[in-house]
Amino acid sequence: MLRKVLYIGLALLTGGLLLRGASSWASAQTSTPGGSFIFMIFGDPAEKAAYDKLVAAFSQRYPQVEVRILYIPSQNSYRTRLAADLAAGTPADVFLLNYRRYAQFAARGVLEPLDAYVAQSKVLKLSDFYPEAVEPFRWNKRLMGIPQNLSSLVVYYNKNLFDKARVPYPKAGWTWNDFLQTAKALTKDTDGDGITDQFGLGTEASIFRVAPFVWQNRGDLVDDPENPTKLTLDAPATKEALQWFMDLQVKHKVVPNKLLEKARPSEDRFLDGTLAMFLNSRRGVPTYREIKEFDWDVAPLPRGKEQAGILHADAFFMAAASRNKPAAWAFIEFANSKEGQTILAESGRTVPSLKSVAQSPAFLDPNSKPRNSRIFLDTIPYIRAVPVMETWVDIETLVSEDLERAFHGDVTLEEAIKTAIARTQRFFPGR
Repeated sequence: MLRKVLYIGLALLTGGLLLRGASSWASAQTSTPGGSFIFMIFGDPAEKAAYDKLVAAFSQRYPQVEVRILYIPSQNSYRTRLAADLAAGTPADVFLLNYRRYAQFAARGVLEPLDAYVAQSKVLKLSDFYPEAVEPFRWNKRLMGIPQNLSSLVVYYNKNLFDKARVPYPKAGWTWNDFLQTAKALTKDTDGDGITDQFGLGTEASIFRVAPFVWQNRGDLVDDPENPTKLTLDAPATKEALQWFMDLQVKHKVVPNKLLEKARPSEDRFLDGTLAMFLNSRRGVPTYREIKEFDWDVAPLPRGKEQAGILHADAFFMAAASRNKPAAWAFIEFANSKEGQTILAESGRTVPSLKSVAQSPAFLDPNSKPRNSRIFLDTIPYIRAVPVMETWVDIETLVSEDLERAFHGDVTLEEAIKTAIARTQRFFPGR
C-alpha cells in the first residue's frame, strides 16, 4: 500500500480534519492502529524534512494508518493555532511542545496522560531515557509527554573567522573572560568605514538565554525552583550575572544593537559568515549543515564560578480529545523508539533522549557536523530546567521584554529588574 501523507493548509477548517472514534488508553493499547490522525509540526524546511522522514518510516511500519501532517512554519503561529484548537476541543492528535510551555494545557486537562501507555508498551522503557529529559514532563506526578530530545545551550562558531583572526578555537573550561575577549577579537570593521560589520557574538537577552549564566554565578531566577513564589533577579549573585550579560552589548558592543538586529537577525549573520559565535540549542543543526561557505563547530558555554547549562527539550504529546488514540500512540511510540530517534538524530535536529541513540554513531558520527557533538552529552550532568508552571510562559515573556530593553540600553538593569518583578508577581501562586 502506498504511503499516505497529506499536507493540510492553514486555510482548512480544523473541525473538518478531525477523526472519528475516540478511544481510551486501554483500547489504544489493545486495538490495532488504523484510520488516520493529524500530526502538527513547525520549523524551517530542514526541520520539516526530518519529520517527513520520520512519518515515512512510520507509514512503512503501519501502512494501514494515514498520517495527516499539519505544517505551520512559524513557531509563534504554531503556538497560537495549537492553543486555539485545544481550547476549542479540535486539536491535532499528536504535536510537539517544549517543557516550558505545556503546563498551561496540562492544568486544563486537555493533554492525555501517558503513564499507562508507557507501562503497557513493549517498546518504550523510561529507564532507557535520560532522566533529565523525562522529569520536566511530569505534571502532578503524571507523565504528559515523551521527550524526543534534551539539548543544551552551546556556542556555535565560525572556524574560518577564528582562523583569519588567529584566535584559538573555544574549548572546554574556557571562562567568561575568555569568552568576552574572544568576542572582542572577532568584532571588526572589516572595510575601514568606521562601522562594525562583523560581530563576535549573536544572542538574544531573554531569560532563557541568561539563565545558565545566572546559575553559573550561583544565583537563581526564582526563590524556590520547585515551588516558586517570586523572581529573585535582584539577588546579588543573579544581578551580577545579568549585568555581565547586559554589558556584552551595552558596554563591549560585541553583539549587534537593536536596530542592526532588527535589520538582520544574528542567526542570519551567522549563516552568511559575518558573525563569529552564536548561542543556540541543537535545533539549528539541520539548517547549519546547509552552509557551504565556511566550516563551523560547537563549543560548550564558558564557565563561571561553577558549570551549568539549560535544558532545551520538546516532547510528543497526545491530545485528550484525540479521536484516534490507538494510531496516535503508535506514532508517539515509534517516534521515540530506537528507530524513530535514530532518524531524527541523523537529521541533526535532536540530541536523542534515548541513551543508546545519543551514544551511537547516529548522533556522534564524526563525518557529520558538528564534529564536536559529544559536547551536548558532556553537559547533560550540569543541565538545569526552568520552573514548570502553568504561568511560566507569561513570566518568561515579560521578563525577557524587560531584559531586552536593558540589553540594548533603553533602560538600566536596575530599572529592568524592578519592572520585571512588579509585572510578573501576579503570575506566581498565592498572589
